[in-house]
Amino acid sequence: MLKIALKRIYEKPMPNDGYRVLVDRLWPRGISKNDAALDEWNKDLAPSDALRKWFRHDPALWKAFSEQYTAELAAGNAGQEFMTRMKSRKKITLVYAAKDEAHCHPLVLKAWLERL
Repeated sequence: MLKIALKRIYEKPMPNDGYRVLVDRLWPRGISKNDAALDEWNKDLAPSDALRKWFRHDPALWKAFSEQYTAELAAGNAGQEFMTRMKSRKKITLVYAAKDEAHCHPLVLKAWLERL
């Protein structure tokens, strides 16, 4: 069974991260591509620019953001395509830059991917 983990890009990459995927629409500040040690940058799994800008990482908007982001994921096929490509992997790590680890889109994405 595929294991999905979450990790901030500012944490040191580890061999047990498995396949590392940046799931942010914008490249994280202060990180070189070499230091990121990514296997893939998948912007299509990130929230739309409009939703990202509306949310502004405001915890008061978290519930509404989560619902809207889940609807975006369901309306597109990026998640299905991604999981089809990942089916032979044992572990993937969704990498992100957000400081607030309790109110960030990878939490929603991970839960949604695990339901597929």
